[in-house]
Amino acid sequence: MPLIPDRSSDPSLKRILDRLSYSIQRDDLVQQTTNYLREALQVDRVVLYYFYSHWKGQVTFESLSTPNYSIFGSTGPDECFNEQYAALYLAGRSRAIADIETEPIAECHRDFLREMAVRANLVVPILTPKGLWGLLAAHHCQSPHPWSLSEIDLMRTQAAALAKASAIAEN
Repeated sequence: MPLIPDRSSDPSLKRILDRLSYSIQRDDLVQQTTNYLREALQVDRVVLYYFYSHWKGQVTFESLSTPNYSIFGSTGPDECFNEQYAALYLAGRSRAIADIETEPIAECHRDFLREMAVRANLVVPILTPKGLWGLLAAHHCQSPHPWSLSEIDLMRTQAAALAKASAIAEN
């Protein structure tokens, strides 16, 4: 009969199980948040862009109105997200673009958003005690979308809640 190890007697096993538990909690929380925001904002897509190293990241979670809007795994253009933009998001910047075709933005940014079928974009930072953990972004793909103050506040509130969650803030 196989013995089941007592996780309290093996510190490395306990660390592995704790880390797995945190990962599951984090993933569930982020997916619930993106689903909630997409429905509340009535947009086509809400994503989490997670920074895995110094200003390098990718879309690790998404909630979609239809599967053809998926950008899962997208890493974004390196030349558009640089130290200047990172500093703005580190300072708490939120960016609401009602229509990428009329907003004065860098051409590489506009081209990148077009490639992802974005017409309107709302981005807020997820700031943990360790710094910029990720970006929460809402995309409306079908038409322009003038973002209301209440929509921006909702995104900021949800980003702050994610940042305070122990499964995110402590890792």
